[in-house]
Amino acid sequence: MRAARRTAAWLAAVSRRDHFRERLGALLLESEVCCTGGAYCVALASFGTAGDADLLAAYLDRYLRRPDLAYDQPTAMGALAYTESVLHGDRASHLLQEGGLWRQWFQDAPHMHGDDDISSYLGGIRLACAVVDECAAI
Repeated sequence: MRAARRTAAWLAAVSRRDHFRERLGALLLESEVCCTGGAYCVALASFGTAGDADLLAAYLDRYLRRPDLAYDQPTAMGALAYTESVLHGDRASHLLQEGGLWRQWFQDAPHMHGDDDISSYLGGIRLACAVVDECAAI
């Protein structure tokens, strides 16, 4: 089921089938299947609308409150930052500020080590979206 869901999310992204946005957002928020959330995040970031940013922000609002869970918080944070950079939006700033949910989660999550800088997560989403764009152009 994992591979099928990841593949479906990537196919939705590459084929620009943004009518799957709500379903992908719901699957991300449910987080029922391990190792699929990253693909949902890439698809939402590749669609790049305010609605996608809202779905990513909703996920982060829920799961950054759970430092005990090692789900897709870093990927979702990178996806939100990427989407916001495209939209020139401001949904991520309150999460990233000193004392914000991202910094608190990063500090409290036993599985996270090092710097709470999101640049590597943002870079990964940027690269994934470039692959989506290149595949969509073929």
